[in-house]
Amino acid sequence: MWQEASFDPGTIDRELGMAASLGFTSLRVFLHDLVYQHERTGFLQRLDRFLTLAHRHGLGTLLVFFDGVWDPHPRPGAQPEPRPRVHNSRWVQSPGAEILRDPERRKTLRPYLQQVMDALRDDPRVDGWDLFNEPDNPNPAYARVEIEDKEACALALLREALGWAREVDPSQPLTTGVWHGTWSDPDKLTELQRLSLESSDVVSFHHYGSLGALQHRVASLRRYGRPLLCTEWMARGLGSTFDPHLGWFADENVGAYCWGLVAGRSQTQYPWDSWVKPYAEEPDPWHHDLYRPDGTPFAPAEIDFIRTVTRRHCAKP
Repeated sequence: MWQEASFDPGTIDRELGMAASLGFTSLRVFLHDLVYQHERTGFLQRLDRFLTLAHRHGLGTLLVFFDGVWDPHPRPGAQPEPRPRVHNSRWVQSPGAEILRDPERRKTLRPYLQQVMDALRDDPRVDGWDLFNEPDNPNPAYARVEIEDKEACALALLREALGWAREVDPSQPLTTGVWHGTWSDPDKLTELQRLSLESSDVVSFHHYGSLGALQHRVASLRRYGRPLLCTEWMARGLGSTFDPHLGWFADENVGAYCWGLVAGRSQTQYPWDSWVKPYAEEPDPWHHDLYRPDGTPFAPAEIDFIRTVTRRHCAKP
């Protein structure tokens, strides 16, 4: 998305317009350290252009710095074509395993985080900073090439990233989401979960499941007394659907970022099990995503429901 050769502002602008037409007010967008390392000036310029395009559509952005999910060995340059009908077959972690496992190389991430954050620390186009997406995800699809002590290394990087971010002291809130477990018993939290929850200005979490399970998890997180953001949700086959979840989020004043918008290169209309289960055609229902590339919705009634909820609840002040 961010490399000069593949940055596509025309498609980005068109799809931002689709998001705005639904009543969305904010987007969660992933950055990558390798683009900064190899194309620093261009990367910062393209990030500014993206934020400008989003702002023109009335959209803020929650920027994600690091990511512990999928391929742990990213490389710059032209990326391989997606494996047909496989969910997120070319998504890459940030940083890669070689940096994550090495305390000295992790230090090279400090200027990346701090330069990006300092440039935008008071920018109204930025809604917040999501420091590390699912840092301890074991990635079964890549189990043979993940580092053995990934959780410990990810915990160390998260501590460092929090310190670097607090040095910048941005006006926007910091967060790192919890993604597995129920979080109902504070004594059973992992060290990484405890750090994520206690250090976040805004508590964020992921949930792909039933409304009842969602309600239980939100009740568990309210004890922190901070605003709540569900930064990943919506997986139709798992019972995480716009009706009723989106209406409940809105009624409970919990921010909600669904995964996906347009089915494209990441192929997240296919479920996670597409890594081990061949799909000859698209599943019904789709796993994630709302639109085909030509703007046709997967489920027109779903689009109508989203617009009804966002008109009623989600106008951005």
